[in-house]
Amino acid sequence: MSGLIGKKIGMTSLYNADGQALACTVIQAGPCVVTQVKTDDNDGYSAIQIGFDDKKEKNTTNPLIGHFKKASTAPKRKVVEFKKFTTDVTLGQVLEVADIFQEGNFVDVVGTVKGRGFQGVVKRHNFAGVGGQTHGQHNRGRAPGSIGACSFPSRVFKGIRMGGRMGGNRVKVQNLRVLKVYPEQNVIVISGSVPGSKNSYVLIEK
Repeated sequence: MSGLIGKKIGMTSLYNADGQALACTVIQAGPCVVTQVKTDDNDGYSAIQIGFDDKKEKNTTNPLIGHFKKASTAPKRKVVEFKKFTTDVTLGQVLEVADIFQEGNFVDVVGTVKGRGFQGVVKRHNFAGVGGQTHGQHNRGRAPGSIGACSFPSRVFKGIRMGGRMGGNRVKVQNLRVLKVYPEQNVIVISGSVPGSKNSYVLIEK
């Protein structure tokens, strides 16, 4: 499984041959540096570790500075491992978007959903509320309604859908088509929406 680390730039739209507008997401994918090549003999499993987005040495611990110097690269903000990397790579190699993706490929994108704080059942679980505003129900429109029985079981079952914290989860969106690849800017345009806010890190898997 090949892939790159990217940064979500934002959303826009493109037109296909039939003149239909397609919602799409623009991602800066790379350049990523191979910071470690793990093997079964040394590490117990095989994987490729890549880093993305430079950061200052003063904000990096000494062990990590030494780790990145082995790959002859600057410290990176985001480091991710890929198992079963389909492309042969070497330590310190720079991977760009054109090396991994081509137009027409289908990819999976992993990101962290925007945090939405404490939300009620209407927004969190798509409840419809308890109905109209008549018969004295002036403040029940977005209420969850009854959540359990009285004498039996005399408790609320675990897992019942109620209000609570929403968002902030790691989510994978699968089978998104690569619409455009711009090698000069290391930019990739993917159909549909991907999780995360602008300038958030995403993982693009092929």
